[in-house]
Amino acid sequence: MLRDRYLPQILFQFGPIQISSTVVYSLLASVVLVGLAFSIRGHLDRPTGWRLGLEMLMEELEGMMREMLSCDPRAYTPLVVTLAFFIGLCNLMGQVPGLHAPTADLSTAAALAVVVFFAVPFYGIRARGVRGYLGHYLEPAPFLLPIEIVTELSRTLTLAVRLFGNVMSEQLVVGVLLLLAGLLVPVPIMLLSVLTSVIQAYIFAVLTVVYLGAAIRSQSEQGRQT
Repeated sequence: MLRDRYLPQILFQFGPIQISSTVVYSLLASVVLVGLAFSIRGHLDRPTGWRLGLEMLMEELEGMMREMLSCDPRAYTPLVVTLAFFIGLCNLMGQVPGLHAPTADLSTAAALAVVVFFAVPFYGIRARGVRGYLGHYLEPAPFLLPIEIVTELSRTLTLAVRLFGNVMSEQLVVGVLLLLAGLLVPVPIMLLSVLTSVIQAYIFAVLTVVYLGAAIRSQSEQGRQT
């Protein structure tokens, strides 16, 4: 019963292709975000409460990026803000009765981590050039190259497992409490889960900015900043 309510299920199938609830809910979150983006763009001259709230969140994220990157963050804002909003919305979907958070599926968490994995060298090469970016793998000594490669792969794995583990554990705790204690008793835990869902999205965004900062700055620049 718990598995049926809180874990991904196969909803329908097209030949060998199975469409799970994770895919459907991820697409739903994407549609909601796109709708919000067009709604904000179409009402720039008529500020509303929720629009101002979203703008405040974006300004907070940009301020964090500006402080961590020590440069104009606008080139990286689309990636970081989209990741933060998408993950936050997916996490919050787990609080809706009958739905589960797409990020509680390891495949979704891994896909988001892979996006960051490829975005880091893209922005690093764009900021420092191919030679400048690839050269940092040989710093401070060329024989450390294997360790640098393992570090790149391990932090991607860490991003995925951290997000998946935290969201899944929240879902299971709330599910168990609902089964054992009924509907009203777990309400404080559910409210706490809303807060932690937002925090997990923020942490993912912060780690993304950390990795981007390491990619766009040379080791000597990082040393001067520390």
